[in-house]
Amino acid sequence: MSGQVVLAVDGLKIVLDPSGTFIDDEVSFAIRAGEVLGLVGESASGKTTVATALLRHQRRGAKIADGRVLIDGKDVLTLAPEALRQLRGGLISYVPQDASASLNPALRIGTQLVEILEAHDFGGSDAARRERLTEMMTEVLLPSDKQFLRRYPHQLSGGQQQRVAVAMAFACRPKMIVLDEPTTALDVTTQAHVLETVKKLTQAYGVAALYVTHDLAVVANLADRIAVMYAGKLVEVGSRNDLFTRSLHPYSRRLLDAIPDLSGCRALRGIPGSAPRPGRRPEGCSFEPRCDWAIDKCRVEFPPVDGPGPEHQVRCWRFAEVGAEPMGAGQRGEERVQFDPSLENVIAVSDVSAYYGQKKTLHEITLHLHTRRCIALVGESGSGKTTLARCVAGLHPFKIEGSIKYRGTELARDARGRDQATRQTIQYIFQSPYSSLNPRKSVRQILTQPLRVFFDIGKSETDDRVAAALVQVALDTSVLRRYPDELSGGERQRVAIARALAAEPTVLICDEVTSSLDVSVQAAIVELLAQLQHETGLSMLFVTHNLALVRSIAQEVAVMSEGRIVEAGVVDKVLEDPQADYTRKLLSDTPTI
Repeated sequence: MSGQVVLAVDGLKIVLDPSGTFIDDEVSFAIRAGEVLGLVGESASGKTTVATALLRHQRRGAKIADGRVLIDGKDVLTLAPEALRQLRGGLISYVPQDASASLNPALRIGTQLVEILEAHDFGGSDAARRERLTEMMTEVLLPSDKQFLRRYPHQLSGGQQQRVAVAMAFACRPKMIVLDEPTTALDVTTQAHVLETVKKLTQAYGVAALYVTHDLAVVANLADRIAVMYAGKLVEVGSRNDLFTRSLHPYSRRLLDAIPDLSGCRALRGIPGSAPRPGRRPEGCSFEPRCDWAIDKCRVEFPPVDGPGPEHQVRCWRFAEVGAEPMGAGQRGEERVQFDPSLENVIAVSDVSAYYGQKKTLHEITLHLHTRRCIALVGESGSGKTTLARCVAGLHPFKIEGSIKYRGTELARDARGRDQATRQTIQYIFQSPYSSLNPRKSVRQILTQPLRVFFDIGKSETDDRVAAALVQVALDTSVLRRYPDELSGGERQRVAIARALAAEPTVLICDEVTSSLDVSVQAAIVELLAQLQHETGLSMLFVTHNLALVRSIAQEVAVMSEGRIVEAGVVDKVLEDPQADYTRKLLSDTPTI
């Protein structure tokens, strides 16, 4: 690709202070004007640490130990404080993951946008800044009228907040922009809009962009080149086409295998184990314990930069053999079991409407969950998916109309009004394992609690059942002594699943249980749930905004919009021949490779 190099990173090393343990090491890459580089990898791979280092910012306890970061010829790491302040927001800007946390809740949107322009004296006059403000809002497809600009951040949707953050980043027309997982928490439609906005603005103004994400599918149609990071080091850098059609590193290939496939032609595969954290990284290749291609040399020596040429580089001793094997070899989607109409109804929802205060949020919903089946509830944020799930679980605190039955028996609206056997048989797994697990209790205490509530058993049998629940979710009993903050996000979610399974439920309600997880961990969780459904005969209600996941877990799907089911049926039929315009829109907005 032709074009002037805007960003050049050379030999960047970031360490923990004062131990000197490396977080990132030997990081080198360049980005040209108008080019988007996708930086991908699992959590704790060091992506965000590299991204913030471009603005010479590090979290507490970390420091930049070596290397150079050149932006438009200026070495960011040697700038004086005043020059650095001018650089941030002027020459290089940053879009954070959580826009709601980055926007000042006490200031109106218009005030915050004007502040950026004033801080860098953009335009030179108030009239020019007002003109730029209108232009900024148009660029991100938001209203520029006074009524909208007088709103506070909490009065905007998540997608609108993220668009405001993008507008702030592009306000002074920087030459470089860093986007740190800005669409992770958004539904697919909002995510598609934000990605399209970023793509148009980088092309229109020739901005060099670094897009940090853990999901290769997100950057499949956005990035020109992709850099894959593992355990603090770049393991492969190449063009988008190279990475998706002939990736040379085993880790890159396993990341691709973990991406949900909308077509159903490819089986979903997680990556066993987890990436080593700083201080626990081996002398050789950090991916060796999880790699199918590993040899003795991988354990003792990290490979040098190699590859077919300067535009496609890889750090793997066996990249030639890896490249010789076809992509996705041996992976085929499983044959889908045909629907049996004679299966028993486990949950029957009939003409259910629900309210939040006086506002009606669900409108006459009818849904039937059969034994050994999984229904996926999909739709944008605010479509009513979680409200319906919480109604079934008895967790909706407001008025509910209509009928909700379990095996033909009407369920009490509030879980506290249900008998113990019913509460045991319907278990709920919440979206965030960070807030659903008690931080003051060990994993043993967390898993023991449902056993004490629902079963009259002794200590020995309790311990056996706790151990069995951990085995079911592929965790070792060594985690029993740990507390939630000592576990990774994927491990926490597995503990939350184990807690629900310990109650031996018949119905499992999964509320966006994979939305905040790496794609590799997401794939492992979905594999686990599908296996448990097959082995234990669970019936599942799986709430998600990710349509690509549906084929891997569900047999039926119900598409929701504005509190109504707009389309429902067998997964293959709905995804391959959607009848509702809304379903077609969701499918077109779903990122895929």
